[in-house]
Amino acid sequence: MKIIESKNKLIKFIDKEKKLGFIPTMGAIHQGHISLIKRAAQECTKTIVSIFVNKPQFNKKSDFISYPRTLSKDISVLKKNKVSYLYIPKFNEIYPRGYNKNIKISSFKERLCGKFRPGHFESVVDVIDRFIRIIKPKRIYLGNKDMQQLKIVEEFIKRKHNDTKVIGCKTVREKNGIALSSRNLLLTRKEKIIASKIYKLLIKNKKKLINDKNYLKLIRKIIFKLGVKKIDYIEIVDINKITKPFVKKKKFKVFVAYYLGKIRLIDNV
Repeated sequence: MKIIESKNKLIKFIDKEKKLGFIPTMGAIHQGHISLIKRAAQECTKTIVSIFVNKPQFNKKSDFISYPRTLSKDISVLKKNKVSYLYIPKFNEIYPRGYNKNIKISSFKERLCGKFRPGHFESVVDVIDRFIRIIKPKRIYLGNKDMQQLKIVEEFIKRKHNDTKVIGCKTVREKNGIALSSRNLLLTRKEKIIASKIYKLLIKNKKKLINDKNYLKLIRKIIFKLGVKKIDYIEIVDINKITKPFVKKKKFKVFVAYYLGKIRLIDNV
């Protein structure tokens, strides 16, 4: 595995790669990331992983500071999984002239997490756009756990990067059902038990929630009783009606965002 920090060096290394699979990460590599890497390895000739904790997408400075950083461990895990290239750029490499404040993305940004994290999705799309311009991958692999992000990024890339295809991959979960996330490292054992119970509650009641939206009030009460202090949202969304072209067949997902202590968790089932 080649570890590269310089944009110019990276471009020289990958210049002749015609089928490159790209997995963007913020580090704290877990089995969810590994599943993306394995999928990319099956479908592409070479794989490239980036580790870059993207400051603009954090709405709170404290969240950026506390985000888990485990670089030496990450490098070891990526080597074991035979990643071809690891790109670890400095901030100025990605943002030499500041952020793109005029980036245009899907109106789906205004729902779910977008209501509570102004500018978040613009910042995510901005950084992915910058990585694609540098790397020019054939495919980019993203997890379904961040479904709203996935759909917004997918719509943008279809418009702006004809040569890159977005591949959405199945959410990987811990044995207790919690969707794998780097933020899970910040949860206590008790908080993990609560998160597991919430996942099981939503799975068990998914059909009822889809058929009767008034049932959401009861589920909210149960989640608060489990020990959650704050819920940003629980919503039912037809994911086939999120971004154009719409698909006639309905496909509903239950989206949730809530806090355990200071840690904000999201999921969809």
